[in-house]
Amino acid sequence: MSRREAEERVANCAERGPVRIVAGCFDPLTAAHARRIGELAAAGGTLGVAVLTPPESILPARARAELVAALAAVDFVFEVEPADGLDRFPGAEIIREEENDARLMRELVRHVHERQSAR
Repeated sequence: MSRREAEERVANCAERGPVRIVAGCFDPLTAAHARRIGELAAAGGTLGVAVLTPPESILPARARAELVAALAAVDFVFEVEPADGLDRFPGAEIIREEENDARLMRELVRHVHERQSAR
């Protein structure tokens, strides 16, 4: 979905109830991400995901967007360029997950290093 389509979707959905947009890198998408998205979806309303690109991504944005879109809790997904920002979504609550993403990535790297060192 394009950013413009996402803006229209938010405007339409906001008329019917709460809209939340989760912004994160999801690089890679982990079970912890899926649990967090599920928690946010359980609150009700429409849940969109803005896929951001970190400075050094493992997967291309499109692949990450497709993985996130496969989660049943997600209503729509769109990619966001770093310079775009998320200020053009009036009526939506923006939930920034970049710090959580960075923590999850550090944990994943640590886990992989530990597993490799154990061999």
